[in-house]
Amino acid sequence: MNTATLLLGSNLKNRKKNIETALAFINQEVGVVKKKSEFLETEPVGYESEHLYINAGAVVETNLSPIQLLKQVKSIEKKMGREHDSSISGHLEDRIIDIDIIYYEKIRYKSKKLILPHLAHTTERAFSKEILRHLVE
Repeated sequence: MNTATLLLGSNLKNRKKNIETALAFINQEVGVVKKKSEFLETEPVGYESEHLYINAGAVVETNLSPIQLLKQVKSIEKKMGREHDSSISGHLEDRIIDIDIIYYEKIRYKSKKLILPHLAHTTERAFSKEILRHLVE
């Protein structure tokens, strides 16, 4: 089993329910959610919106490889109604769910689709530091 740390965010419809639904899918389709953070309400980062985010983090034990994990979380996003992937388009917008892989074991990896660890989240977004701090306590 491998350990991955995920960050989740939602700023459309029932934001807390969206995070809870995503965590249930992760538990069913990715691996066992071993730990999750509290919900944190935040402003959008990188674009303007009147919709605040609910963010949370999770530590998951999985048998999936990093690329398989990425494919699975993207599948969950799509299943939940996410229409556009900003990692492809480069255009940030409101979303029903966003699931990012921050860490996967101690692997360092870089491709067009996946960067591990995903340190942009921890250096550019203060809320990420707060969520990740709660996961390691």
